[in-house]
Amino acid sequence: MKAARPICLLALILLLGSRVVAAANPSEAERLPILESGFAMVEIGDQDSPVSYSISAAGLLVALQPIVVRLGGELEVGPLGQSHELTIGATSYVFGPDSPVVTSGEEITRLTQPPIPGPDGLQVPLDLLTAVYGEKLGYDFQWEAASKKLRVRRLAQREVPVEVDLVHLQGVTTIVFQFPFPPRYRIGRTPDEVEIEAIGDRFRLETVRALPTDRLVRDVLFSPERIRLELAPGAEADDYILRKPFRLVFDVYRATVAPGAETLAPSSRRSTGIRTIVVDPGHGGDDTGAIGPAGSAEKDLTLILARTLRRHLLRRMSVKVALTRDEDVELPPDTRAALANQQKADLFISLHLNSVMEADAHGAETYFSSLEASDEQAALAAAAANRSGDGDPLYDLQLILWDLAQSHHLDASQRLASLIQEELNLALGLRNRGVKQAPFRVLLGAAMPAVLVELGFLSNPSEETKLQDPEYREQLVEALVRALMRFRAQTAKLSAAVDETLP
Repeated sequence: MKAARPICLLALILLLGSRVVAAANPSEAERLPILESGFAMVEIGDQDSPVSYSISAAGLLVALQPIVVRLGGELEVGPLGQSHELTIGATSYVFGPDSPVVTSGEEITRLTQPPIPGPDGLQVPLDLLTAVYGEKLGYDFQWEAASKKLRVRRLAQREVPVEVDLVHLQGVTTIVFQFPFPPRYRIGRTPDEVEIEAIGDRFRLETVRALPTDRLVRDVLFSPERIRLELAPGAEADDYILRKPFRLVFDVYRATVAPGAETLAPSSRRSTGIRTIVVDPGHGGDDTGAIGPAGSAEKDLTLILARTLRRHLLRRMSVKVALTRDEDVELPPDTRAALANQQKADLFISLHLNSVMEADAHGAETYFSSLEASDEQAALAAAAANRSGDGDPLYDLQLILWDLAQSHHLDASQRLASLIQEELNLALGLRNRGVKQAPFRVLLGAAMPAVLVELGFLSNPSEETKLQDPEYREQLVEALVRALMRFRAQTAKLSAAVDETLP
């Protein structure tokens, strides 16, 4: 992407108090040197088990698989070892090597360092274990360096105050449960009910008052062990998290049915598929994007790549494919996401080429969206791309609102980003610059899984030469198609698993 002066996005987001763009952390593109490694013991209850470990400057990493065997959960590893998904009950966590984040639905957690491959599977930092088993299931992890032992203990029970508010607006009922600190809980669902079960905690309702009568929510019932939402027939509920303070939010709505159509069973309504893909060729018109040493313009190459990708997708996947632009015109970032929303797209992919001062920088990067950037470079890249709206407080408020919409697709967006990065690395031998996150405006507005792919460095003469080669561009596109086909297969599998749990 073309370099531009950094905007004051970070400071404005701090003022708004919702999220904080992360400071620089160990880059997923460059692993920290390992200072020590070997095998240790993990103590859970009165039993010890061997586990491999590594220590970097950022701290301890331990093998995940032996922990999962002892504490529970189902760990699924992608074919190339990049995308990992750990499912515990109804909650899934997505993460992978060289990426210092873990996503779960709408929640995203920063890690002290990226997971790394080990002799008995992926090694993860302790804060990933805490995010999965600690905050939600009440386990504490303590590393004893002298004895080389990881002790796992149950946390003490806490009493968690909770306040509740309910509002109905434009056909959607929003219920907000506010806590002074994150509780340990899990969410269970049936067709007519949503249950928040306390895990190692007890709920205490702060203010006892009658909630407004609502046509979508029959009742909200409280006990120390659980909070239960009784839904009206045909109502469905999506949930997401807000922080500072911690709030668990449910949007309850009635499933829509076209006039004259038969009412679908819950399993049919929830089943999803990849039918429409919107491809966004970056830049255009007066916005040339990056310019290579030999004069290649990013806007021209991204359009060529997008047209080629459309052709391959139509032939290989039997999907509808739309381009945000099919000629040399300039489009604002908001318009590109809006076009994807108008198309009711199931996926949104924005294609770009990178540019930096270092002429030897090379490789591919794949981004998914969050107001919390994975590192300083990602934050600056997003700031350069988000040129319009600079200094406008209303624009920055819009960023946060758009982020809430995109947050519903965080886990799917990260899965797709991981698959794309895998395929590009494997097929082309590109340097693994990793999966990253940043507040790219073009992604934040998209109401579907969305990624931005930097397919190479146009500032690198060698990569510019390759990008000018039609055969090389075909290889890039083939890698994208394989990733999309794998993502569609994963999505179908996940959808089938959800259907099996419904009556």
